[in-house]
Amino acid sequence: VRDFIAGLIALGLFLFALGLVSTLRFHQRTRERERRKLEEAGRTVLAEVPHREGLTLFVANDTHFYWGDTAIPQARIKLVRVLINGTPLASYQARRYPPGDADNSDSFTDRPDGIAHDRWDVLIRTDTTDILVECGSIRERVSQELARRVFDSVRADMDRRDVSETTTPAP
Repeated sequence: VRDFIAGLIALGLFLFALGLVSTLRFHQRTRERERRKLEEAGRTVLAEVPHREGLTLFVANDTHFYWGDTAIPQARIKLVRVLINGTPLASYQARRYPPGDADNSDSFTDRPDGIAHDRWDVLIRTDTTDILVECGSIRERVSQELARRVFDSVRADMDRRDVSETTTPAP
């Protein structure tokens, strides 16, 4: 009888593990389909930011960045900042705009999460609005790496646009 009960428990644990594997595979296939659709539409996934509801993607095409459903026109970006707990850590301002346009924003005040978690965000300022890309406060270095990837992508595009708009073709 004891062997029979142990066998039932082992079978139950095996079926439970099998259910977990199939659920994980289902979610992986869903993400792959979503990524394939984005790539077919000409977009590149730059970062997958985990949230309680799932993943929010930061993607780009030739003219826009997309944070979830929010489109950010690349040509209108004035400033990008990496924020840690609401405090700027790194900042870059487009040379195409006059200096001094990049004042400190009061739009995003510090929301203390406690001393154990540093919250990493990226502020993207256009000429019309500020967009906060919330990279989270996940384990050490995960959120930091996501914020750095978003910041570097936006900054590289700003650099490219600054160079192309300040360089005039030779006659």
